[in-house]
Amino acid sequence: MLRVAVVGSGPSGVYTAQALVQQSVVPGVRVDVLDRLPCPYGLVRYGVAPDHEKIKSLQQNLRAVLEDERIGFLGNVEVGAHGLTPARLLELYHAVVYCVGAARDRRLGVPGEDLAGSFSATDFVSWYSAHPDAVADGFGLGGRSAVVIGVGNVAVDVARILARGPGELRLTDVPERALSALEASRVREVHMVGRRGPGQAKFTTKELRELGALPAARVRVEPADLALDPSYADPSGLAAVNRRNVEVVRGWAAEPAGPEGGRSITLRFFLRPVELLGRDGRVAAVRFERTEPDGAGGVRGTGRFEEIEAQLVLRAVGYKGVALPGLPFDETRGTVPNEAGRVLREGVPSPGEYVAGWIKRGPTGVIGTNRPCAKETVTSLLADAADLAAGRTVAADPLTALRELGHEPVAWPGWLAIESAETALGHSLGRGRVKIADWAGLREAALGHPIAP
Repeated sequence: MLRVAVVGSGPSGVYTAQALVQQSVVPGVRVDVLDRLPCPYGLVRYGVAPDHEKIKSLQQNLRAVLEDERIGFLGNVEVGAHGLTPARLLELYHAVVYCVGAARDRRLGVPGEDLAGSFSATDFVSWYSAHPDAVADGFGLGGRSAVVIGVGNVAVDVARILARGPGELRLTDVPERALSALEASRVREVHMVGRRGPGQAKFTTKELRELGALPAARVRVEPADLALDPSYADPSGLAAVNRRNVEVVRGWAAEPAGPEGGRSITLRFFLRPVELLGRDGRVAAVRFERTEPDGAGGVRGTGRFEEIEAQLVLRAVGYKGVALPGLPFDETRGTVPNEAGRVLREGVPSPGEYVAGWIKRGPTGVIGTNRPCAKETVTSLLADAADLAAGRTVAADPLTALRELGHEPVAWPGWLAIESAETALGHSLGRGRVKIADWAGLREAALGHPIAP
């Protein structure tokens, strides 16, 4: 029997486990999916916005895989803690596949970035998604104006959540504390700002259109920004998704301005942040330099500047992988060096060590991109299977070995207990299921203890 550990239970980890047990090349494969959180599903649970029910329903597909009898889930197990090093994992399993994503945000690298009221978009997403590591509060929702820097799907998500009116999130699983803060929010103006034009923005058309469907907010665009983009006048040379994006923006630009008041989302383009300006230690505005197309697909500065008022700034300019102690790491790319998923140590494949997902290829693609990525890695692992199993004895019961190291794994029944506790918590609050947002609460729920509202 080939025993494999998959570290990370997000889509890339689950797709890796699925590919391992569904193949017919090496019979008898058993997989343990490890996660440092007591809950599975990774960014599907902690990164998908609460009002995106269709995408969140992907959890049911991931659940079906993790309930396969050949796959075990062991949450609350952190590689690097309690002596569980990559070397120790290879003593417990024939092979280990790391699917740990890209957990670090890219920084702007501008003065004032660390002022109070300036956050990464991931901090904000983690807060409204009930991640147990999230900042408790303090997002400055008492201010009037927020600036979201970036024009990808994460930027669209946080702008949409900020612009939702009271009561619109009550039927979602957003944690109670975040819901109360969002319903009491005084933010009325949300500015989403990108350094390039609408024809180069990274959001998908479906996400973009959702901004225009908000019942309590209207979308604005600045005609002066659009005039700078050559593809805005003639989008025929763009890829299909970019062309559709331009058409959506063009439709908003043609709409009447509408009455003042209420909430608004203003899309700004060709502005590059150069400084966050503060007052009394908190962010008060963002200073931008106007950019223009450089004729080679990029932009250049023009030396003209403008400021946008902001009591809250959310930076959504991309992700980067984080080094895992004991594994090689490429700081420039933010990935583990690999060849078709095989981890490379000093340029040579390391027996039994593999990667899949963002830590393998970088933070690119959508959720579905992880499936072929996982299959490539599994193909490499299966080709190595005979050598990995030859003459090696691994732990007959990794769960016992993990406990001996000081871990307190949450197995699948513990996760089901968390689900039940979240449903009960929601009912006690007069809502649907509501996520438990702290480590202690999750661990208590995994043991079957009731959670107070």
